[in-house]
This record gives sequence, structure tokens and C-alpha cells, in this order.
Amino acid sequence: MSTRTTPLDAELHTQGLQRRHLMRTAAALGVAPWLLSACASATVGAVASGAPSRPQAAGTSRRLGPLEVFPVGLGCQWRPGATPGVVVDSYSSRFDRPAAIRLIRQAVDQGVTFIDTAEAYGPFLSEDIVGEALQGIRDKVVLETKFGFDFDPVTGARLPGGRNSRPEHIRQVVDAQLKRLRTDHIDVLLQHRVDPNVPIEDVAGTIKDLIRAGKLRHYGLSEPGLQTVRRAHAEHPMAVIQNEYSMLWRGPEAQVLPLCEELGIGFVCWSPLGMGFLAGTVQVDSRFAMAPDMDFRAISPRFAPEVLPANLALADLVRNWAQRKNATPAQLSLAWLLAQKPWIVPIPGTTNAAHMTENLGAAAISFTADELQQLNASVAAIRIQGERLPPAVAVMSGVEAAPRR
Repeated sequence: MSTRTTPLDAELHTQGLQRRHLMRTAAALGVAPWLLSACASATVGAVASGAPSRPQAAGTSRRLGPLEVFPVGLGCQWRPGATPGVVVDSYSSRFDRPAAIRLIRQAVDQGVTFIDTAEAYGPFLSEDIVGEALQGIRDKVVLETKFGFDFDPVTGARLPGGRNSRPEHIRQVVDAQLKRLRTDHIDVLLQHRVDPNVPIEDVAGTIKDLIRAGKLRHYGLSEPGLQTVRRAHAEHPMAVIQNEYSMLWRGPEAQVLPLCEELGIGFVCWSPLGMGFLAGTVQVDSRFAMAPDMDFRAISPRFAPEVLPANLALADLVRNWAQRKNATPAQLSLAWLLAQKPWIVPIPGTTNAAHMTENLGAAAISFTADELQQLNASVAAIRIQGERLPPAVAVMSGVEAAPRR
């Protein structure tokens, strides 16, 4: 795999926003039909204990559990827009399918070796785009996708079951994913959200069978309960956990990151730029659209007009530190994540090729031990106001699987 560090791109585009994991959902959840993502389970944790003993640098590759990847990955989470032919993310940005394919191929050409997507993104659309984009270069990347929700396999319509991790369903979904992704194996398969009705031993056992069959290489969980992680890992060793993590949301520091360190599990950060907040694209007077393509931040409490003035203290801190490090706010924010642990990999998404290149430049930024200690302390001193997700979405985080039968 290529591990080239890309050139830094100094120009920020005020309309581009960080893209992460959100998807279509059921009306039964009481949220918009496209919305079925979740948040980390832990409350905001304290500053990571102890300053590092030496300067922290990202380098050009790092370990992610059993894998070796470029320090910054690419999140591919898109859905059809209200306008025919338009592909949108959840934060008011849009392009078309050919541009999405070009973006993925440019990312790989510039050194990206970790691509993340999911069945639920679209549904099916993002996997199909990724599969087309990786033709001829599939062997250059670690490909991660997710299962765990209940969709009609033909129409993509949300089915009444909600989450579905029954063994027979997992097998059907993986076969469909392999076809959409145009590959003979998936490098990392994640359970998108824990199914409270299915023992995690049944899930991990099914995945173990699929690994033996050559359809999968590794697996992991997204936003899981802590005991579910231990149970799954005991059944078959996990490669990664994927949770939201950024300077805007530090919840995983309390319990999830220590558990990863204990068990040797890599950690993937979704929404590493705080839905664009840490990239400097949110202002005190920013308001977010409900239609025709809903911007998720319109229903996210931490982006409400009454809390934005206070929360923007963090954006100001990031901007000041970015100037100090001769970086952009997005690069500084991603480099901060990379400096927390050597087995953390953020997966920012974007619809803008220049922003993609900019994000990759974070791998070239390092902090001294004193700098990291100062920055961590300053971030911890800012109290972010507002819950990060609506209750109907947040309830799917930190769930423990049903007891083993």
C-alpha cells in the first residue's frame, strides 16, 4: 500500500463540511427517514491521563489493531439528494456520482489506504459508489463496511424490525455487500449498532464462519456497550471499535479507549471534525436547513442557536492553535486525534477534493509533549453545551447485546 504524505492544501472552502456516519431510518424511531446513526455511549471523559513522554508524530502509517494503514482514512457516507442525480451528505454538501468516484480514486492516489462505508448509507448507494471507484485499485486499500439494520434488499426501504443482526440476516447482507462492492472479500465488517435482541456471541460466531469462508478478514463493533465488546472479543478477537471522537466529543476517553488499549483493539473515529465545527465552517449565526435535503445539525442540540456562541470558544481555540502550528483548523483537529494514541485512525468525509487533500496533511503535524499537554488542558476547560444527538438516535449507543442463550 502507498503511504505517501500528501502536500498541505492551505485554502479552506467555507461551504465544505466534515462528513460522517448518518443514514436512513424508520418512522418508528421518530426521526427523519434517512437518519439512523448514533453516538458514543460514554459521557464526556477527563483529559487523557498523563502527558506523553516524547513528541507525538503521526508518521506515514500506523497500526489499527491487526492492520497497517495511512493515519487518515476516508469516510464515504452519502445518500440520494432531493434533486435527481445529486448525491448528498448529511451536512448540506452535494456532488454527483462521477465526482464521488473521482474523489475516492484521488484519495487512494494520494496515499489513503483505509476506506469506510456502510450498507445503511443510501441505503446501498455509498457501497455501490465505493465498489465502482475501487475497480482496479482494490488491493491498495483496507475496505471497511457495516451491517446491522433491516432494509428491504431490493428497494432499500426500512423494515419494521429496526436493527437486525440475526445470523441468517448477516450472511445475506454480506453476500449483497460483496456484490455492491465488487470484491471477493471485506477487510473489516462492523456491526453498525448493537442488536439488543441477539446475543453478541451469535453475531461474532457468524462472522467467524464468514472469515473462515474467506468472505471477511476482520470485524468490529460501532458504538457498542463495554460488556458486549468483551463478550465479542472472547468469541473471536476484534480488530476495531468505531465511535464518534473529536475535540468536540471526548466521551470515548473515559472507558472505551482504555478498553481498546487493554484488548489490543484499534479505534476508528467517526465525525472527527465535529460535523464541520472544528474545521471552522460554523459561525455564531449559522443555521441549518431542514429541506429539501436535511442538514443533520438542524436537529443536533449542540448546534442550536442558543448554545452556538458558547460552543464556538472551542472553534476559536482550534483556530489559534492551527495558526501556531502553521496548519488549518481541520488539520490541527485531526492531528490532535492522531496524537492521543498510536492506534487511532480518523475517517473524515467530504465532497470536496481539496478538503480531502487538506485532511491528509494532518499526518505531517506533530506535537511536543508540552504542546499536547497544553492543548488537552485547554480543550478540557471548555464546556460544550447541548446534547450531541437527538434522544431517538442517541438511544442506540452503548447498548448491550442480549445474554447468551
